[in-house]
Amino acid sequence: MNIEFTNRQTVLPVSPIALKRLVSTFLNWKGVCCDEVSVHFVDKKEISRLHAEFFNDPSPTDCISFPIDSPTDHPKGYVVLGEVFVCPEVGVEYAIKEGLNPYEEVSLYTIHALLHLLGFDDQTEKDRMVMRGEENSAMHYLKENGVLIHE
Repeated sequence: MNIEFTNRQTVLPVSPIALKRLVSTFLNWKGVCCDEVSVHFVDKKEISRLHAEFFNDPSPTDCISFPIDSPTDHPKGYVVLGEVFVCPEVGVEYAIKEGLNPYEEVSLYTIHALLHLLGFDDQTEKDRMVMRGEENSAMHYLKENGVLIHE
């Protein structure tokens, strides 16, 4: 699996190897077979621009996901799962405010974004409950295996 990672932010130093390990471990754990997925870490200005352009909301947000292919739609072809944009600055600010670990928070945002690529949503209360359950299970598994993002 090709995991493309671009880091266009400076607030949180991130190891590209750690990020790719997080993504591949998570997708393998979920049983997802794909050929490519892209993860972009961006600053607040960029995430706000994307949020305004695609969701008509200029406020900064934690992550934005753009699904492309579903692995079940192309079982024998080249599958590009999609692209996710994560804003570590939003995660760091929230982590500081709540006394949390910024790397865990940004790892969670990355998992949240990937879950959107897999078809999970959080628009209704029922969907949010399912999403939170998926996030909690994933974070527990990833922490247990020492695969969270770090410097």
